[in-house]
Amino acid sequence: MPFQENETVYIEDANGKRYWMRLTFGMMKVQSLGAIDGNRFRDLDEGDVITIVGREYTVFRPGVVELMESLDRGAQVIIPKDAASILLHCDVKCGDRVIEVGAGSGGLTTALLHAVAPSGSVLTLELREDNAQRAQRNVARVGLDRYWSYRIGDAREIELDIDWQADALTMDMPDPWLALDNLEPHLRPGGRVCAYVPNMNQAEEIVKALRERGYSNVVSFENMQRGLEVHPGGVRPSFEMLGHTGYLVFARRRSGRSV
Repeated sequence: MPFQENETVYIEDANGKRYWMRLTFGMMKVQSLGAIDGNRFRDLDEGDVITIVGREYTVFRPGVVELMESLDRGAQVIIPKDAASILLHCDVKCGDRVIEVGAGSGGLTTALLHAVAPSGSVLTLELREDNAQRAQRNVARVGLDRYWSYRIGDAREIELDIDWQADALTMDMPDPWLALDNLEPHLRPGGRVCAYVPNMNQAEEIVKALRERGYSNVVSFENMQRGLEVHPGGVRPSFEMLGHTGYLVFARRRSGRSV
């Protein structure tokens, strides 16, 4: 499908460096490259090559991983290896409604919005306005902000004036077990919970709290990711790996009814 005006795309040089732009079929400024005639992108499609000032660039639409990697970062972000597990274990899909605690820089927010669009929505609860504003800028780059809203406040006590129950609740906060009493009424029976915490004692506390409240399928784990060094004549694991980032705790809410 040819590119359309107002799409966010990136061009990639032979070394893998990316240059981002919001397409307009006229003159546009691209950081580090200067002014480019956007008409040259008319009728181009993904994977096509364009020559700019004697250098070749390949044009792509961004996927969720590229979007997360290109965020304007302030607060720590949940990175793709953990975000992928959250989407899968919380069964987040098109049309779902999600309550997210902790915007950070909008990493997980971006992944959630990408999954629920165009018929779902994400409501983010964030303590700090500056974090929420940064996340808003990040998700607005590609129009995902139309499916997003946020509230400023403490998830442990904020009053939510919503008339729906979420399909999933994700919590990136130091003490998620203290927010359960306040947020559980806004999670539908059968809905899924994820808590993302950096330390083992925090993982223990939220697991205990979920079990005490009768949640089902309570599981916890961490993700380790190690790349491969692939060279002609030899392949080996990388000496470095993307190790501990956080512990993931998942559970599913029971209705409490018996018949």
